[in-house]
Amino acid sequence: MSDHAANEKRPSPDALLRQARRAERGQLKIFLGAAPGVGKTFAMLTEGAGLLREGVDVVVAVVETHGRAETEALLEPFEVIPRRSIEYHGRTLTEMDLDAVLARAPALALVDEYAHTNIEGSRHPKRWQDIEELLDAGIDVYTTLNIQHVESLNDVVASFTRVRVRETVPDSVFENAEIMVVDLPPDELIDRLKEGKVYVPHEASRALGHFFSKPNLSALREMALRRAALSVDRQMLQELDATALPGTFGAGDRILLAVSEQPGSDALVRTAKRLADALRAPWMAVHIETPRSEGFDEVAKRRVAASLALAATLGATIATVPAESVVAGLRSQIEGMRATQVVIGKSQRSWWFEFRHGSVVDALVKSAQGVAVHVIPSVAEGEASSDQVRTLLRGWGRPRTYAAIALMIAGTTLLAVLAQPWIGTGAIDLLYLVPVIIAASLYGLRPGLVASLAAALAFNFFFLAPTWTFTIADPQSVLTMLILTGVAAFSSNLAGRLRTRARLGVRSAQESAALAAFSQTLARASDRTGTAEAVCEEVSRLLEVRSVLLAERNGKLRTVAAMPADATLSPLDQAAADWAWTRGELAGSGSATLPVADWQFHPLKTSLGVLAVLGVARDDGRDPVPADRAVLLSTLVGQAALAHERLHLEDEMRSISLLKERDRLRAALLSSIGHDLRTPLTGVTGAIEAIGVEHPDAASLPLARAEVARLRRFLDNLVDMVRLDAGALNLVPEPIDLTDAVAGAVHDLKDMLRGHHIDFKVPADLPLVRADARLLHHILINLLANAVQHGGADGPITIAGRRTSDAILLTVRDQGPGLEPGTEAAIFETFAQGAGGDRRGGSGLGLAIVKGFTEALGIDVSASNDPDGGAAFTLSIGSNLIVGTETDGEHGQASA
Repeated sequence: MSDHAANEKRPSPDALLRQARRAERGQLKIFLGAAPGVGKTFAMLTEGAGLLREGVDVVVAVVETHGRAETEALLEPFEVIPRRSIEYHGRTLTEMDLDAVLARAPALALVDEYAHTNIEGSRHPKRWQDIEELLDAGIDVYTTLNIQHVESLNDVVASFTRVRVRETVPDSVFENAEIMVVDLPPDELIDRLKEGKVYVPHEASRALGHFFSKPNLSALREMALRRAALSVDRQMLQELDATALPGTFGAGDRILLAVSEQPGSDALVRTAKRLADALRAPWMAVHIETPRSEGFDEVAKRRVAASLALAATLGATIATVPAESVVAGLRSQIEGMRATQVVIGKSQRSWWFEFRHGSVVDALVKSAQGVAVHVIPSVAEGEASSDQVRTLLRGWGRPRTYAAIALMIAGTTLLAVLAQPWIGTGAIDLLYLVPVIIAASLYGLRPGLVASLAAALAFNFFFLAPTWTFTIADPQSVLTMLILTGVAAFSSNLAGRLRTRARLGVRSAQESAALAAFSQTLARASDRTGTAEAVCEEVSRLLEVRSVLLAERNGKLRTVAAMPADATLSPLDQAAADWAWTRGELAGSGSATLPVADWQFHPLKTSLGVLAVLGVARDDGRDPVPADRAVLLSTLVGQAALAHERLHLEDEMRSISLLKERDRLRAALLSSIGHDLRTPLTGVTGAIEAIGVEHPDAASLPLARAEVARLRRFLDNLVDMVRLDAGALNLVPEPIDLTDAVAGAVHDLKDMLRGHHIDFKVPADLPLVRADARLLHHILINLLANAVQHGGADGPITIAGRRTSDAILLTVRDQGPGLEPGTEAAIFETFAQGAGGDRRGGSGLGLAIVKGFTEALGIDVSASNDPDGGAAFTLSIGSNLIVGTETDGEHGQASA
C-alpha cells in the first residue's frame, strides 16, 4: 500500500451511522427567533407556500395566528388539518391532532410553537415530542421556537430578564435540525410592539418596560445567533467526518494548544484560555509523546503534567498522544479536531538542537495550511539555558550501560579472532553489527551510536592492516571502515527508534486495556464498599502506590476501603482529606494545600458534588504520582467519580420508589377517609337544614352550620392534599380579575367572616392575571380561613393588592399574635401549626394547600409578621403571569 493510501483520511463510522439514522427519519427545520414578534410564523408559512407552489405536499398541522391579519392570509392556500377537541373541566380546548397528521402522511407538516405544552390527556406532554413522532414516521416538519425556550439557556435568560420561562425544549433537538434564524433588530421589533403588531397597545407599553427592553432584546438576539452558529458548526463537522473531506473549514473556531516540557507552559495555557474565551470556542490541550520523551527527567515530566492539569481546570479537553514526531502528532490532532487556531510556544533552543531536530514551530507553520498559528515566546534565557544543559545530559544512560557495551564488543572481537581463519577478514565487519543492534535495542539510540563507534575502532585496531594500530594503510580498508561505521550508526538509530516507539505503543495499549478493565470492574460493583475496594485495588496496581478511599459516614469523612487494608492516616493527612472533601480541590503531598502530608487526596467530583475522596501515597517518600502518569490518574479519578455518581443515583431511585409507595398508601388512606366522610356529612347538613326556626334548638343553627362548613372545608383540604401529593392537579389557566376573585372568596366565607371587619384594599384597575380560577379560589379561601382562625375573635382582616415593577402583590393580614420567629417557612409544611398564642385549632392543612397550589400556578407565597401587628401572607404574581406581559405571548394555548 502506498504512503498516500495509508495516510488517506477515512470516513468516521459514527458519522456514517448518524447519517444512516437521519436518512430514515423526516427532516426538521426550526425557525429560531430571539423574541416573540420577529416573524417566525410568517417566515415558516412563506417558505411553506413556496414549496406548495413547487408541488410539495404541505399541510398545516397547527399554526397560531394570534389574530394577525397578515398571518391569517398566508393560511389560505394550505390544507389545514382540523384540530382535536378536548373537554377539560367543562371547557372545550383544542390541540394538534397527531393521529390525523400521521394518517394524512404529508411530505411536510407545519407545526407552530415547538415548546408548547399540551393539554393534560394528550399522548405526549410536550409538542416537541409530537414532532419527534412525526419525524420518526418520515414526515418533514417546519416549526418555530424562541431562544429563551432552549433548556440550557433558561437560567441565562432568567438572569437578565427576571422572567422564568417554564416551557423548554432539550438541546438535543438541535442535533439533526436545520436552523433558520429569523432576525429583527431590536429597534424594529420595539416599533412593531408600539404599533400593536405584537400585543394590544396597553399590553405593549407594559411589555416595553420589562421583557422587551432594548438591552434584553439585544442579548437574546446575540444568544440566538450564537446558538444557530454552534448547531451549524457541529453539523458541518459531522458531515465532514462522514465524507472524510480534508481541511479545517473554519466556520467556527476550534483551538488546539501544544503543551511541551519547556518552562513557561503554564503561561501558554492561560494564553490559550484567554483566546478561547475571546472567541467563545472549544479548546484542547495536547502533549505529543515522542521517542525523545523517554529521556525527560522528573522535572520535565512534572512540568507537562502540571500544564495539562491546569488546562483541565480551565475547561480544556486534555490528551497525551504518542507520535513519531511532534509535528506529525500535531498534524494528526489538527486534522482530527479540524482545529482553526493552534497555540504553541517558541522555546529558547540552541542552534545545535535545531540543527539536529529542526524547529517544530517552523515546520508547523509551513505545513499547517488554513490554520492560524499563535507563537508565544518562551521563558527567559537563563532558565532555558539551564534546561538545555539538562537536555544535553539526559538520554546517555548509566555507566553500567557502557560497561555492558564494552563487554559485548570484547566478546565479538574474541569471536572474530577465532573465526578469522574460516571466514576471512572481509566478513568480520558484519559480526560487529550484532553488538551495535543489541545495544541500540536494549539501551536506546545514544548508547547504540557509542557502540557503533567502538565497534568501528575495534575492527580497525585488531583486523585492518597495519594491526594493533589505528592507522589504515589500504585505501580499500578506509572505505570498509566508513561503510561499517555508517551501517552501524544507521542500524543503531533505527533499532533505537523502534525500541522507543514500541515501548510507547505498549504502554499506551496497556493503559487502554487497564482502563477498559477498570470500567468493567466498576460496572459490576453493586454497592459502595465493593466500588471503593475496586477503585483502591486498581489504582494501587496501575500506579504502584498505596491508596485509600474516604466518604462521609454519619457526618464525618471516614475510610471506606484501602490498599493495603492496614493503611492509616495521620491527623495531618485527615485534615488534607477534609480540605479536598469540603473544597473540591487537590490537597496533600505535592499540592498547594498541606504539602507536607504523606498522602495526596483527589476529590471525586460529579454534577451532584463531591461524593468521595481518593488518597494515594508512596512508601519511598517520592511524589505520590509520577508526572508521566498524571493523565492516567486523572482518568481513573474521573471513572471512579462516575461510578459513585451511578450508585448515588441508584440509591435515590430506590428511595424515591419507597417514597412513592408510601405516598400511594397514604393517598389511598386519606382519599378513603375524605370520601367516606362526605356521605354522613351531607346527611348532617340536610338534618340541620330540616330543623325549623320554631325548634327549641333553632338558636344554635348558625353555629351548627358554621361547624359543618368548617368540617366540609377540612374534607376539601384533605382531598386536595391527596390530589396535590399524587400530582393529579388539572390546571385550566385563564385571565382572572383579582378583585372579583377576592370578592368571591369573601362571599363564600360570609358565615365564617361574620363579625370581622374586612378592610378591602384591592384596586379595581389591577391587570388581569393568568391562573386556574378554582385553585386560586382555594388559595384565597384558605388564607382567609387562616386569618379568621388566628386573628382573634373579632379582629379585622386586611386584604391589600398593589402593582410593582415586575409583579402583583396580594396580601392577607390578620391582627393576631403573629408568627413565632423563624417559623415563616415551616408554617407552610403539612400539619404545621403555630406554637403559641391563639395560633391553634387548625388542621394544619390549609397553608400546606396554599403552598402546593401556588407552586403549581407559578406564584410565590411568603409569610411574615406585619410591623403594625399580626401575621401577613403575601402572594407574589410574577410578570410572566400578568396578562399582556408573558414571554410566551405567541402561545395561543396557556400552558398547564
